[in-house]
Amino acid sequence: MGLYASILVCANGVAQQGQKDATQVTQLQEVVVSDSRFELKRENSGKTVVKIDSAQLQRYQGKNVTEIINTISGIEISGSRGREGSVFGVYARGGRGRQVLILIDGIRVSDPSSLSADYDLRLLSAASIESIEIIKGAASTLYGTNAATAVINITTKKASKKAIAATVMSSMGTNQTADDQNYNISRSSNSVQVSGTLDKFDYSGSFSNRYAEGLSDIITATNEKDGFSHFATDLRLGYRFSDKLNLSVYGNQTKARTDFDESFGFLDAPYRFISKQERVGLAAIYDYGKGSLQANAAYSSYDSDSQSAFPSSYKGNNYVVDVYHKYNFNDKFYSIVGLNYLADETDFSSKQKFEITDPYVNVVYVTDFGLNLNVGGRLNNHTEYGSNFVYNINPSFTLKMDGSYLKLLTSYATSYITPSLTQLFGNFGANPDLKPEDDRTLEGGIEFAHDDANLRVSALYFNRKEENFVYWDLVGNGYANAENTIDAQGVEVELGWKASKKLNFGANYTFTERKGDNAIRIPKHKVNANVGYALSPKTFASLGYSLTGSRTDTDFASYPTVDVPLDSFSLVDLYLSHECIDNKLRIFLNASNILNEEYTEVLGFTTRGRNIMLGFNLNL
Repeated sequence: MGLYASILVCANGVAQQGQKDATQVTQLQEVVVSDSRFELKRENSGKTVVKIDSAQLQRYQGKNVTEIINTISGIEISGSRGREGSVFGVYARGGRGRQVLILIDGIRVSDPSSLSADYDLRLLSAASIESIEIIKGAASTLYGTNAATAVINITTKKASKKAIAATVMSSMGTNQTADDQNYNISRSSNSVQVSGTLDKFDYSGSFSNRYAEGLSDIITATNEKDGFSHFATDLRLGYRFSDKLNLSVYGNQTKARTDFDESFGFLDAPYRFISKQERVGLAAIYDYGKGSLQANAAYSSYDSDSQSAFPSSYKGNNYVVDVYHKYNFNDKFYSIVGLNYLADETDFSSKQKFEITDPYVNVVYVTDFGLNLNVGGRLNNHTEYGSNFVYNINPSFTLKMDGSYLKLLTSYATSYITPSLTQLFGNFGANPDLKPEDDRTLEGGIEFAHDDANLRVSALYFNRKEENFVYWDLVGNGYANAENTIDAQGVEVELGWKASKKLNFGANYTFTERKGDNAIRIPKHKVNANVGYALSPKTFASLGYSLTGSRTDTDFASYPTVDVPLDSFSLVDLYLSHECIDNKLRIFLNASNILNEEYTEVLGFTTRGRNIMLGFNLNL
């Protein structure tokens, strides 16, 4: 009822529209932080950084986190177009899920009890996110293990500057396949956040939930319904002791339930996966002008229960501490020296644990004549395999012109991926002598930006080599480091253009080629494009298009397994929003796959057809 009441209120207020432009777009000269941890202008950054800001996230309301990230060039999240709760891997630049590092507010998150020790993106609520930054390429020098193909840095919403403020979001809609367009309400999302600032103290608390039913996990004759539910609670408290010292503590609890079927033979089954995550942490900053000392620490626990034909439960703990000192010598020379500690532990037949202690250093030099240099190194120290050194060399040159710039960039970087606890000490095929996977990435590109024309165009080539990657050795019946190498290369092209105050365009194209294995579920060609238009000062519309090229998948239900080619597919999405009540209330409609295309994303698994989400966002 609240949703329909909001729509009626907005409808009655259409005639009272103000003058606020609904087409908020990220400025071309936005600050880039994540690639160097310094506040540098984009023109002085030598890395490829893509940021989805709060204004852009608003246009994705009704979508989950994996659907949003999947619009970025060079990234393919397998399963994001299927049933809610189905994520089979995050592939960046032709890599695998373990080669992508997930950060929440700058802190590494990973589940040590899982096979790959990666992070389940289903645990994230889009309603709690302020922005998403994606650093593409090797970044182990600053961020350590797993930062081989990309770093996804998710920033959560902070406290309002008011004494008290609240944000309420709710949406509901369909959840149906292309051949079963029943238009039943079977998917919903709700969240509420209360925050504020009282003198030196600030606070923020939020609760969110997502629910979906109506789709079967796999394609079968009966297509019974498999449900999904998600609940998350967040709390953050901060205190500014002085102009120099600021401290904040936070906590999060997330619970998710996913129903699934038997994938071996593709049979309906009453299986269920239940997961719980709890996370607490603190962040402290001492800023003395030219430099700052920062400390971030977090503890996370994971508890998972898989109820299937082969039931199992997993528990794991993760500890992260990152302390670093930043110093700006003269607005041209920046340095950062840090120490990163992490520990993963879980239970097999007995408790197993490894620790990593990495000192690192990184320097950035910005010249008056356009040359920029980003150089760093990290000494990885692991309790099992010993020491490993990684580094990066990232020069770029910027030619500044009247109201525009042309930037040439290149980089050479190495990175590492630590073997997981399961691979080192698990109950099946463990190998404590495993070495870390070694990756090296070479990239080069060009970027042109014109402020007056609100235009940015970039093109980049990357070449990546994987060595010592960990795989399951059928002959040895256990995990081993591969002797062969994996080679991946590709091209990424980006376009952003705000043609007028009302009209803006965005597009990206990715070509990816992977050699050395079967490269399943990685499309060779991928395109994303969107056009946005302000129909009035308060009404905004956008049309999105995505093309996922042909690729292969493996039929794991057959013996021996065989690779199956999958056809390319195109999807078109529509988004509409309208603001009213002094811009405090926004109602939106998000229609996905409006042409109702039928396609296969993962062999044997269900995909969504045309679906509609209707909702509102209220700021108090």
